[in-house]
Amino acid sequence: MPAYDFKCRGCSRVFEVTRPASDDTPVPCPDCGSETKRVFSAVGVHFRGSGFHNTDYRPKHKDADSPAPACEAAGSSGGCAGCPAASATTVE
Repeated sequence: MPAYDFKCRGCSRVFEVTRPASDDTPVPCPDCGSETKRVFSAVGVHFRGSGFHNTDYRPKHKDADSPAPACEAAGSSGGCAGCPAASATTVE
């Protein structure tokens, strides 16, 4: 059974009650007997594995140890303007 947090409207005490999700009977404050209201709080959720947007579409991190990508202009005759790889190639 899930546990729910309730806050007393009279004395502002926050307490936890374990009960079925289908039970909607009023919960009195254990201290003063006043009306209470249910308190909603954030829950930490980790989406791991495939099938989730944040794992499937996350940008890939570049490793510091990985080699630099090969320049496509190094083997072409045109090359990029100002590219050191393009100016280092010799055309015979």
